[in-house]
Amino acid sequence: MRTYILLMLWASLPHHGEAMALFRRTTEDMPQGTVGTREDSSGVPLRRSKRGWMWNHFFLQEEYRGSDYQYVGKLHSDMDKGDGSVKYVLTGEGAGSLFVIDEKSGDLHATKGLDREEKANYTLRAQAVNRRTGRPLEPWTDFIIKIHDINDNEPKFAKDLYVASVPEMSEFGTSVTQVTATDADDALYGNSARLVYSILQGTPYFSVDPETGVIKTAITNMDREKLAHYQVVIQAKDMAGQRGGLSGTTTVNISLTDVNDCPPRFPQRTYHLRVPESTDVGSPVGRVKAEDDDIGRNADMDYSIIEKEGQDMFEIMTDRKTQEGVIIVKKPLDFEKRSSYTLKVQAVNSYPDERFLPLGASRDTTMVRIAVEDVDEPPVFERPSYTLEVKEDARIGAPVGSVSAVDPDFQRSPIRYSIDRHSDMDRTFNIHAENGSIFTLKPLDREETAWHNISVIAAQYGSHKLVSRVPVYIKVLDVNDNAPTFATTYETFVCENAKPAQKIQTVSAVDADNPANGHRFYFSLASDSPTKANFSVRDNGDNTAGILTRRGGFSRLQQSTYLVPVVIMDGDLPMLSSTNTLTVRVCACDREGNMGVCSAEAVALTAGLSTAALVAILMCIIILLLIVVLFASLRRQKKKEPLIISKEDVRDNVVSYNDEGGGEEDTQAFDIGTLRNPEVIDANKQRRDIMPDSLCHPPIRRAPAVVAAAPLTARDNADVRDFINQRVLDNDTNPTAPPYDSLATYAYEGNGSVAESLSSLGSATSDGDQDYNYLSDWGPRFKKLSDLYGGEDSDRDL
Repeated sequence: MRTYILLMLWASLPHHGEAMALFRRTTEDMPQGTVGTREDSSGVPLRRSKRGWMWNHFFLQEEYRGSDYQYVGKLHSDMDKGDGSVKYVLTGEGAGSLFVIDEKSGDLHATKGLDREEKANYTLRAQAVNRRTGRPLEPWTDFIIKIHDINDNEPKFAKDLYVASVPEMSEFGTSVTQVTATDADDALYGNSARLVYSILQGTPYFSVDPETGVIKTAITNMDREKLAHYQVVIQAKDMAGQRGGLSGTTTVNISLTDVNDCPPRFPQRTYHLRVPESTDVGSPVGRVKAEDDDIGRNADMDYSIIEKEGQDMFEIMTDRKTQEGVIIVKKPLDFEKRSSYTLKVQAVNSYPDERFLPLGASRDTTMVRIAVEDVDEPPVFERPSYTLEVKEDARIGAPVGSVSAVDPDFQRSPIRYSIDRHSDMDRTFNIHAENGSIFTLKPLDREETAWHNISVIAAQYGSHKLVSRVPVYIKVLDVNDNAPTFATTYETFVCENAKPAQKIQTVSAVDADNPANGHRFYFSLASDSPTKANFSVRDNGDNTAGILTRRGGFSRLQQSTYLVPVVIMDGDLPMLSSTNTLTVRVCACDREGNMGVCSAEAVALTAGLSTAALVAILMCIIILLLIVVLFASLRRQKKKEPLIISKEDVRDNVVSYNDEGGGEEDTQAFDIGTLRNPEVIDANKQRRDIMPDSLCHPPIRRAPAVVAAAPLTARDNADVRDFINQRVLDNDTNPTAPPYDSLATYAYEGNGSVAESLSSLGSATSDGDQDYNYLSDWGPRFKKLSDLYGGEDSDRDL
C-alpha cells in the first residue's frame, strides 16, 4: 500500500510564472534512507523512504510572436540522475500540439502564441517512467498552465447606434439613456478592462457619466420647435482612460418629444366667407384653421362660436383629421331677411399642459364675416303638406280644397299650379292654375279608394326649372250608398222531424259603408215570401238574426228545398235594404238532430237498407262486372287467329306505294324460299289476310294491280314461272284488291333478266341517280312505273 502526499509551493517569479515543487512520500521496503518504521500484520517492520520529483511551472504571456518555441518550464524527478534513464511523458489539453516536452530533460515549450480570450487555462498531466522497462517512476500528476493577459482588446459597445428621446423643456440633468461597453481583457489583472466613458460630440446639450455611461441633459428648456434631433457620440476607453489605452465609440440619436407648450394661433384676424341663401341645412360654408407648432394630440384643438350673433344660424365643428374648424349652416338662410353675419370663433387646445400655461394663452380668437348671396328661389308652399276631405257622392267639378305658394324673392313673381300626373294616373282631380283650388274630374267611390295621394307643383311664370312640390292627401268621406248583404252564402238544413219555433240558422250581415256610429242592421222576412208558413226571421238586435221554423213535419218527398228571402236594412240615412236568399234543405235526421240523408231520390233506397249495406252492395256489383269483362277479354284472345298459321301458309305481300318509297323495307316480309318450293302452295287457297265483302256478289273489276315479274330464262325452273303467272292472275281478278295501283315484288328475277333488278336491295351499291326511262318500253303493265320514276321531276313530285 502506497500513500501519496502532494505539496505545492507557489512563488511569484517575474516573467517566469510560478515554481512548484512536488514531493512524493511512499511506504515501501527500501534498503536505504529509512525515515520511519511500521510493522505489518505479520510483525515485520516497514521502512519509510522519501523520494520526490519536481519541476518549475510558468504563466505564459498571450499573443507571443517569436519565431522559436516559447519556454514554459521544466519537469524534474528526484529519480532522474541525469544518465538518460528517465523518460518524461506529457498528456492533457494541447499536449503534442500546443505543448511539447523534451522527454530527456523535461523542458516544456509552447509551439505557438496563445490567446487568453480564446482559452485562459490548460490542464495537463505529467509522468516519469523508466526508459528501458517502461515502468512508472513517478505517478501521474496534473498541473495547470495559465495564460497571462495583455491589453489587446478595445472596448465594444452593445449597440453601434442607440436611439433615445427626452421631453423638450426638461430640467438640467434629466436622464436620457445609458450606453454600455465591454472589454474582453482580464478585468482581474491590471487596468486592461477598466473603462471610462466620455462624450466626443453633443456638448453642450448633453453629458455622460464616466463610470456608468448614463447620458443626461446638460442645459434646460431645450425647445423641440427650434431643434428636435441631436446626435451624440460617446467614447469608452480602457486602462482607466490613461494614455495608451484602447477605445471604442458609439452614436446616440436623441429626439426631443413634444409637450404642449405652444398655444394655437390664427394666421388671420378676419375671415370673409360667402354662402348662397339656397344652401341646405347641414351644408358647410367654409373652413378656418389655427396653427399650432406642437404635434400629435398636443396640436388637437376645439373650435366654438363664442358670441351670440350667428349662433342660431351657424355652428362650427372640428375636423379631427385636418384640425380645421368647419362652419355649417344650422337653419335655412334667407337673403331677404338678413344678408350678412359676423361670427367670433375661438380655438382652444384640447389637452392643455398646466405647466406651460404661464408661457402663453392656450387659446386664440378670430372674426368670420359671412355674406349671404341672393338666389332665385322656387316658390314656397305655406304648409309642408295638405290634408283635404271630400264626400264620395260629390259631383264632377266639385271643389275639394286649395293650396297656396309664394315666391320668396323680391320680385314676387306670380305662381302657376299643376298636378303631377304621375301621382294621379287616373286623372281623378284637377287644379286651377291661378288660385290653386282642387276639384274633382271623376266620380269618387270610398269603397274602392278611401285616400288619394297627389303631388301639386308650383312654378313661377316663365320658369319651368324653379318648381316646388307639396303632397296633398285627399280623404274620401263615406256616404250610405251600399245596401247590407249576408256576411257569407248561407245554406242550412231542416230535419223532417223538426218542431215549430226551432232555430235552424243564425245569419249576419256586412255593409261596404263605414258609418261614424257603426253599423246597425235590421232583419225581416220578405212580405211576399212563399215560405211564410214554413219559416220566420227573428232579429236578435246585435246585427244578427235567427231563422226559425213555423211548423213541424217536413217531408223530402213533398219538397226537398226551400228558399227563404231575408230582408236586411241598414240604420244610416238614407236607409238602404237588400233581399238575400237562404237555402234550406230538408234532411233525415237522427234523434239528436244530426243530419243524415237529404236527397229525395235516396228515400226509397234508405227505406230498408242502411248506408253501409248500400255501399257493400255497390262494391259487389262492381267486382262482378270486372270479372265478366276480364273473362270476355281472355276468350277473345284465344279465338284470334295468327296472321301466319304455319310455315306452309305462304302468301304474297301487297305493298302500297303511297309515299316516296320504303327502300329495302318493302320486301322484308317476303320469303324467297317460297318461290324455290312452289309445290307446297295450294293454288286455290283463299287469302286470309283480306276477307271479301261477299262471296255471292259477282266479281267487280277494280283498277288492276301492277305486278312486276322478272323474266325467266330457259334455265329457270318452270314451277317458278307458273307460280308467278298464277299470282299475276290472282291480283288481276281479286275482287278485294285495293282500288289503287300497287306493286307486288317477287325478289327472284333470274340471272338473265333483261330488265335487270327492280328491287331496292342493291340500290346502296350505286352512288348515282337511277334512270328509269327504259320502263316505257316494257309495255302497258309498266306504264305507271314509267310515269312515276321515268320523268326528271318524278322524285320531286312524289
